[in-house]
Amino acid sequence: MSNDTLFDLSRPRRIHVVGIGGPGMNAIAQVLCEMGHQVSGSDIHESEVLDRLRALGVSIIVGHDATVVQNCDAVTASTAIPATNIELVAAAAQSIPVLSRAQMLSAICALKQSVAVAGTHGKTTTSAMLMHILTTAGLQPSFVIGGDIHGLNLGAGWRNGKHLVVEADESDSTHLALPLFGSILTNVDVDHLDHFATFDNIVESFEQYVKKIDGPKVMCADDAVTAKIATRIAAGQACRTYGRSINADVRAVNVVLAEGRSRFDVEARQSGSSSLQVLVGSVDLPLRGEHNVLNATAALTMAMELGVEFVVAAQALSSFRGVARRFDMRGVDDGVTFVDDYAHLPNEIIAVLRGARDATDTWGRVVAVFQPNRFNRMSVMSSAYADAFGDADVVVVTDIYSSGTTPIPGVTGKLVVDAIEENHPGKRVEWIAQREDLVSFLASTLTTGDLCISMGCGDVAQLPDEVISLRQNNRANKARQQ
Repeated sequence: MSNDTLFDLSRPRRIHVVGIGGPGMNAIAQVLCEMGHQVSGSDIHESEVLDRLRALGVSIIVGHDATVVQNCDAVTASTAIPATNIELVAAAAQSIPVLSRAQMLSAICALKQSVAVAGTHGKTTTSAMLMHILTTAGLQPSFVIGGDIHGLNLGAGWRNGKHLVVEADESDSTHLALPLFGSILTNVDVDHLDHFATFDNIVESFEQYVKKIDGPKVMCADDAVTAKIATRIAAGQACRTYGRSINADVRAVNVVLAEGRSRFDVEARQSGSSSLQVLVGSVDLPLRGEHNVLNATAALTMAMELGVEFVVAAQALSSFRGVARRFDMRGVDDGVTFVDDYAHLPNEIIAVLRGARDATDTWGRVVAVFQPNRFNRMSVMSSAYADAFGDADVVVVTDIYSSGTTPIPGVTGKLVVDAIEENHPGKRVEWIAQREDLVSFLASTLTTGDLCISMGCGDVAQLPDEVISLRQNNRANKARQQ
C-alpha cells in the first residue's frame, strides 16, 4: 500500500496484528477492536497484555502461523517485525495489504480531529495529561499513548468524542505521516541518528511536521530549537508558545517543588497579542520535577486552544496520577525506596534525577541504575551520558538492552561508565554487566534512607521487584539462621 493512501477504517474490517504484544501494537489492536473491527494477532511470548486483549475479544496465537492471515482485509506490524516473517510473507502472497504501524495509526487518526504530542522528550506524559483534561471536561477523547495511564491501566481507547490524542513517534518518521488537526511540540534533541543521520535532519523533520498542521500548534519556548521553529513559522502560521521563559505566551511562574508535588501559577497573553501577561490561575500537580511543570503547561495550553476553560483544566491536572514508568513508585523495603523510570536519554536522566531532589526530600543517597538501550544508539551517543548523572550519589550501569538491534563489537554499557569516570573522576560508578550480579549487588549495598531509581526502556523495569524479593529472602534466611 502506498504511503499516501490511507486504509479505510470507516467500515468493519478483519485485521491481523503481527507482534501484537509490543507496546505500540497492542495499543493499535485495542483501538481497532473498540472501533468494531474483527482483530486477531500473534506474538512470540505470553503476557498480561495478551490476556487483556483476549478479554476484549481479540483472537491471539503465541508463535507465528501463515494461515492466520487468510481472509484478512489487512495485516499490520511494527518495524521490529522482519519482512521475512511468515505471516507477512503469506499476506503479500495473497495480495493482502500489509501496513506499517504508522500507516495503520494514520488510518485511525483520519477518523477523528486528531491532536498529537511530538518531540524528543515528554510525549507520553504530556499526551496523557491532555487526554485526562479533555476527559474531565466531558469531551470523551480517544487516545493512543505510549504508556499505561495510572488509574486506567490503559494506553489506548476509542471513545465517542471528536478528538483523538495521539503520541507522534519520530523514530521512523511516523510523525510526518499522521493526518493531524493540531499538535504540541515539546522539544527537539539528539536521538535516532540511525534513522536521521544528523541533528540537522531531525530539526528539519520537526519543522516539516509543524508546517503541515493547519489547526492549533503549541510549542515550547524554553527549548531553543523548538522556539526557533516557532519563530520561523510564525509569519505564516499561528502558534502558541508555553514554558517558563519570559517570551512564552502561556507561562508557568512562581514554581514551588516540594512534598513530591509541583505548584505553580499560570500567566497568559491573548492570542495574537504582544501585551503583558495576565495571571490566569494556579495549578497543584501531584507530580515532581520542573520537566512535569512544562509537560502540564503544554497540555493546559492545548486544552485551552481546544476550548477547555482554565479552571477545568487545572482541576483535572490536580487529579492526574501519572503514567507507568514515569517516576513510578515501586515500593519501600526496609527503609529503601524503589522508583522506576523510562528515562533513557541524557536530558531525560538529568530531569528525573533533578526531580528526585526537592526541598523537602530526605533521601540519604540517590542510587541511579541505568540500562543503556540499543547498540546503534550507544555506538554514537555513549559519551553524551558523561554529565547526565550529576544528581546521583552512586551510579550503577549494566549492559545494553538490544531492543532488536544487532550487537556491535566493542559497544557495551562500559562505554557509559568510561564517559562518566572521565568527566567525573570522583563519582562512584559501578559497571555490572550481568543481571544476577546486578540484583545481588543492589540487594546487599542499598541501605535505609536510600532512593534507588532504575532507568531505561528495556527489562530494567522488572529490577525493583527482583531486588526487593532478594532482600526479603536474604532477611528471612538470616532470621532462620539466628
